[in-house]
Amino acid sequence: MAKHTFVVMTNPTAGKEVEFNEWYNKQHIPDVLNVPGFVSGQRFRIADAQMSREAGKGYKYLAIYEIETDDLAGVLKELRARGGTSEIVASDAIDMKNVGAFVFTPIAEKVMAKDVKRPRHAA
Repeated sequence: MAKHTFVVMTNPTAGKEVEFNEWYNKQHIPDVLNVPGFVSGQRFRIADAQMSREAGKGYKYLAIYEIETDDLAGVLKELRARGGTSEIVASDAIDMKNVGAFVFTPIAEKVMAKDVKRPRHAA
């Protein structure tokens, strides 16, 4: 079965961050994971330390879902169909105007650092 990663970047509605996080953790993640094909989900908040000063000016939160299916289009169609229904309950605490949602399909196997460590090169 093919594996995919669904990446969703979000922000809360102004003044509703506590409500946003509670809804996302307790309601939304379980709702999404009830869609056939979704295997797991995990949320993140942007870290204080970043590679660039520009980072963090867009999205504050990230959710990463694992999907396993040979019918990705069907899984996404079902996800869209459930959105805003009792199957995937909406919240006004999420800024829906600024959601970034993308599905990625791996093109190579995962590489572990322990498997590629080499002596450090001088600059």
